[in-house]
Amino acid sequence: MKLNQLVKTKTNQKKRVGRGYGSGKGGHTVGRGQKGQKSRGKVKLLFEGTKMRKSLIKRLPMRRGKDRFKSFNLKPLIINVKYLNLFDNGSQITVKSLVDKGLVDKSALSLGVKILGDGDLDKKLTVALPVSLGAKAKIEKAGGKVVVKDIKVKKVKAVKKVKPVKLVKEIKTVKSKDNKKDKQEKTAGSKPVAKLKKTKAKKAKKTSQAKISSKAVKKTKAKK
Repeated sequence: MKLNQLVKTKTNQKKRVGRGYGSGKGGHTVGRGQKGQKSRGKVKLLFEGTKMRKSLIKRLPMRRGKDRFKSFNLKPLIINVKYLNLFDNGSQITVKSLVDKGLVDKSALSLGVKILGDGDLDKKLTVALPVSLGAKAKIEKAGGKVVVKDIKVKKVKAVKKVKPVKLVKEIKTVKSKDNKKDKQEKTAGSKPVAKLKKTKAKKAKKTSQAKISSKAVKKTKAKK
């Protein structure tokens, strides 16, 4: 057995960087070299000298024009109802049948087709494609039928706002008070005519009695 063939019984620990000369990695530059970008920190993968001037992102072609804000989602191809008159009565209309007739490119097999309601239809057909409301009405008017319906978004009903219990009670009490006041005012304004006459007569009597008493007092003073 030789020394270089001995099995290792101990694994050396990682050297602790920047912990003095006794740590085995130096105490000043600690293995990173003197000055420079790499000695000061890590360099990012996409870094190529400057941030934007020579970077990979700057070299890529930009998407220009009006279409740069449009989505990448592809829309289905569109055909109007008037072109379906090329088919025979009772035939079923699918994407494959439209491609066979030459009404649509082969790209329709991946994109799909939607039928719109421009023009008139005279043939009785069964349509297995998404259609608009106008196209559906014309197909059914000609005696045909639509197998696949276009997906519609359901409208959510507006939820009624429920008032809190305390507020409802307060509103009711205020309303009842207002109603009482209105009733009192109405009753005060609508007294019978006979009662009003009586009150006026009483007031007149009191005034006349006061006048008579004042006259008697004056006579007595004059006699004296």
